[in-house]
Amino acid sequence: MSKENFLQSSIGKKLVMGITGLFLITFLIVHVGCNSCIFVNDGGVLFNKVAHFMAHNILIRIMEVVLFAGIFIHMIQALILTLHNNKARPVKYAVTDGKANSKWYSRSMGVLGSLLLIFFVVHWANFWIPTKVAVFTGTEHDTFAHMKEVFANPVFVAIYMVGVISLCYHLLHGFPSAFQTLGLNHRKYTPLIKKIGTIFSIVVCLLFAAMPITMYLGIIK
Repeated sequence: MSKENFLQSSIGKKLVMGITGLFLITFLIVHVGCNSCIFVNDGGVLFNKVAHFMAHNILIRIMEVVLFAGIFIHMIQALILTLHNNKARPVKYAVTDGKANSKWYSRSMGVLGSLLLIFFVVHWANFWIPTKVAVFTGTEHDTFAHMKEVFANPVFVAIYMVGVISLCYHLLHGFPSAFQTLGLNHRKYTPLIKKIGTIFSIVVCLLFAAMPITMYLGIIK
């Protein structure tokens, strides 16, 4: 099988999904680590320093391009796989009970992915675009003050909660699935990977959720 044919195959598509998924998981670790600087509660001094470094570092800006490519490829492959699976099984099996063999969020990755896409658009509009406008125009941007302004609005706080919850369930399925797709499936190590994935999903999403909530309640000043 040629390289092109392999990438077009179901296995190839799943492999791409696994690789891009692990890349996005790595990004989440960096992103939540940087954003967690607000919990120092020093008026945004440390957070703004980190945000300024991330916005002006050429390597980070290059990685942003890779990140957007990874997100785009991940979403497209997910859509292709969903359509392919639906086409391959137009009629649901009468005997097999999917609910008995998988978690509900494993069967709802399409819905969760759609909610995440909406969340990403809102997030980029609120934070990524204003930051990039400031970078390209050479103006100072107080990212911390902007966060406080956005999260003073309960509507945006609610949108972020829906996004974070969707992300959590998406990770609960996606984290172990990425390793399994890459062939790292062993009766000794797979349970450990699932436990690490569960802890990772909950901790990361709790941190993300705590940011808008603490700002809205005035705990972070």
